[in-house]
This record gives sequence, structure tokens and C-alpha cells, in this order.
Amino acid sequence: MVVCPPARYLVFFQYFGTRYSGVMETSNDQSLIGVQNYLEAAQNLRPVAPVKFHISSRTDTGVHALCNAAHVDIQRAPGKPAFEEKQLVHGLNHHLKPEPICILNAHRVPSTFHARFSALSRTYIYRLLMGCSHHSEIPVFERNLCWAPGGGYLNVPAMQEAAQFLVGTHDFSTFRSLSSETPFQSPVRTVFQVDIQPSSGFLSHHYEHRGLEFWELKFRSRSFLYRQVRRMVGALVAVGQGKLTPHRIKELLELKDSRAFPPNAMAPPSGLFLKSVEYSEADLDTKVE
Repeated sequence: MVVCPPARYLVFFQYFGTRYSGVMETSNDQSLIGVQNYLEAAQNLRPVAPVKFHISSRTDTGVHALCNAAHVDIQRAPGKPAFEEKQLVHGLNHHLKPEPICILNAHRVPSTFHARFSALSRTYIYRLLMGCSHHSEIPVFERNLCWAPGGGYLNVPAMQEAAQFLVGTHDFSTFRSLSSETPFQSPVRTVFQVDIQPSSGFLSHHYEHRGLEFWELKFRSRSFLYRQVRRMVGALVAVGQGKLTPHRIKELLELKDSRAFPPNAMAPPSGLFLKSVEYSEADLDTKVE
């Protein structure tokens, strides 16, 4: 009986992050476990060898993903062909229900492809809600899906001015939280895009009279440092509240010191979404026999 080699797939998936400790796998005895723990329900597809998902982009507790990515090798029993892409998507989703995790699509990729290191860029969005004087005014359908900073409406033009200091290649030491990986990571990152645009809420046209405003902050880079996006959002909101001047963002960058970041200014995880992980079309169009 012919034994087929493992087939590698790039899998795109989304999740509602409030329910999980983050995307990465954790021990199963915790009160909150990782999204990856559930993805590895792929063992139910009866592969020959244990299945391991290699996640492209780490997200923290409470952070959501419209589209994250991972690669996985699946070897089937002798005589069984590799899964068709749609077949794999349906099989994984069957074993994921009723969790708020969904496999969006899958691509066969070469064995040299890596979901993390082959990525060209990652895009995050952060949802802000303005016009709430108290957290109880957040629409019930938006709880855990946005941040409503106190102090009324924000000065968006000042935030947009400040955001441009974050674009380009910089040492982002001030804008990262310290972790066990900090000594091994360069703090230099290139941010391709920072945009602040008006947005909409879930069914928000039904309560326009409340004067609530939704805004999205979009960040795109090849990679980000630990909690970099949440710290950038928090600093921009502080500008919008008049606590910092736009030029202070430039000064914070130049300090290159995480301790210089304003205390308690980091944005909460609830409004943060990994929007997409971008790959070369050539990687996704490769025909794998």
C-alpha cells in the first residue's frame, strides 16, 4: 500500500477572542485555553501522525481575528489521497462547532512554506466608540468588541497628525511591553500604514439618535512587537483626549524606552482585531502534486 507524504496546508481562520486565553496553545487545565487547542481537533480527521498548527500571528487574551493563518501538515492513512481543500475546511469546521472559531479557507502549499515567516504583512484594526459618558452606554451587541474611552469625543485630527509619526522604520522600544522574548527581538519595525477612519457599529443605523460614533484605526506592518498595536492605540487616544500633544508621539519614539510609555495608557484588548495576514499570490497559486 502506497503511503503518501504529509500534505501541507495554509489555513485561514477567524475567532471571537473573548472566550480564549489567546490564539496559542495552552495546557487544558486552565479556565481559558487557546484557540490552537481547539484547532487541533484536526486529530479527529484520523491522520497517521499527530497534527500541529503553526500559527502566523500571535494574539492575546480577548483579541479577535477576522482572519488569522496557520500551516499544518496532515498525513492520511495508506491508500487515502490528500484532503481536497474544501473537504479539509468542512471537516475542521464540523469538529470546531459550537466554538466561535471558523475555518475560512485552505490552500495546499509546498513543504517549504511557513505561515509565520512567509507572511508579507499583517493588518490590525482597532475599533473605538465615542460618545459614551459611561461604559453602561456601550450597546449590548458591541461589548467586548470595541473600546469606549472616557472623556467624551476625541480630537480625531490631532490623532491623525500624531499617527503619521508612527509610519516608517523606527525603534519601537517605547511601544512594546516587556516579555520573555524581549532580549531576543530587535525593536526595529517598519509600519507601512496607520489610518484613522469613521466606521459603523452593528445595526448602529437603528440608534443614530444616541450620537455614538465608531472609528477604526488600521495598522499594517510585516510584524509587530508584543502589544505594540495596543500601546500605539492608547497613545493616540491620549492625544485625542488632550493628554498628549501630537508631537509627543515622536518624542516617545525617540526615547526608545518602554518605561517612558504613559502609565495605564495601553488600550484594552477588546477592540483589537487581526484583520488579515498577507502572502504572495505566487505562494497561494502553487500547484502541489
